[in-house]
Amino acid sequence: MDQKDRQIIRALQREGRITNQDLAELVNLSPSPCLRRLRNLEKSGAIQGFSALADAKTYGLGLEVYVRIRLEKHHEDVVQNFERRVSAMQEVLECHMMTGQVDYQLRVLVAGLDAYENFVRNKIHPIGGVGSIETSFVYGTVKKTAVFPDLG
Repeated sequence: MDQKDRQIIRALQREGRITNQDLAELVNLSPSPCLRRLRNLEKSGAIQGFSALADAKTYGLGLEVYVRIRLEKHHEDVVQNFERRVSAMQEVLECHMMTGQVDYQLRVLVAGLDAYENFVRNKIHPIGGVGSIETSFVYGTVKKTAVFPDLG
């Protein structure tokens, strides 16, 4: 991947609905080579898809929560069960394996505090093998972007 490919990706991260003509102008290419590069980026998996960025609160999901989970044991069956079950939970937007004091960090969106309590009691607790759950509620956002940093 070269600098021109990175420019295309960053431009699409800023405005996913940009026309090929406008994209080509923005990255200083003619439309044909720009489209060819875009198709190659999609084919290679560098661009994994397109989606709409929506406001969670307007959608009805007013509570964003970061949940840190430590497992009691790290046997393969416990880990696989946890990861499979969490992957199926629609409230979990992200699940990351972590270094340090916790094993996983989840980014969870729910309607409110009651929905979060229901999520923990009825979805996390029944998994089994969970040693601890730490919760942090998001009460404000300073910066949120989907645009990668410029490497050039």
